[in-house]
Amino acid sequence: MIENFKTIKHDSCEEIVEKKSRFIANLIYVESEQQAQDKIKEIKKKYYDARHNCYAYRVIEEDNILQRSSDDGEPSGTAGAPMLNILERNDIANVLAVVTRYFGGILLGTGGLVKAYSEATLKSIDSNEIIEKGLGFEIQISTPYTDMQKIEYFLKTHNIKILNKEFLDNVIIFAEISKKDYKEITEKFPKNVNKNLQIKTEKEKFISKNVRE
Repeated sequence: MIENFKTIKHDSCEEIVEKKSRFIANLIYVESEQQAQDKIKEIKKKYYDARHNCYAYRVIEEDNILQRSSDDGEPSGTAGAPMLNILERNDIANVLAVVTRYFGGILLGTGGLVKAYSEATLKSIDSNEIIEKGLGFEIQISTPYTDMQKIEYFLKTHNIKILNKEFLDNVIIFAEISKKDYKEITEKFPKNVNKNLQIKTEKEKFISKNVRE
C-alpha cells in the first residue's frame, strides 16, 4: 500500500531555447489519469500552433503508480521516454509534464532532442517545490463560538492545517491531520479544549509535508 510519495506543490512553466527551437515545459499536479488526459488536451489547445506537445506522467491509481508518455510525432524515444525518466529519477508522482516545441528551422538530431526535452523537464522541476504527501484524514470540528479561538490555537500549536470554516449555529472547522497523529490528537483535543467537542472524520486522504523549498 502506498502511504506516502513526493510530488510538486504547484503548477509551473519553464522554457529553454535550443538552436532556435523553443521548448516550453508545463509541470502540472494531477490526481488521476483522466485528469492528466484532460490537462494534455488543454495544453494542446493552448499551443495549437506548435509542432509537438510531448508528455509524460506518473499517477497513483488503485495503489499503483501508472506511467504513460508520448513523443507526439518526434522520433521514437526522443521526447516522452526521456521526460518520464526525469520524473522517475526525481521520484515524484501525481505529476504531468508537457513539453511544447516550436520548431526553429534547425534539425537537432536524436541526441539533441533527448537533451532538449530532458533539460526542459528538469528545469521545470528545479524551479518548483517538492513536497511529501502521506496518508491522513480530513476532520470536521463542531464548536461553540466561545471556543473557536482556543481550538484554532490548539490546531496551530500541533501543526494541524485548517482548510476552511463555516459559521452556522456552531462554528464548523475543517482540518487535515496525519494518520500518525490522528489518534493522539483526537483523544487529546476534547481534554484540552472542551469535553463536549464533536469531531467527525470525513475521509482518508493524502496530506502535504514539505521536503524542499
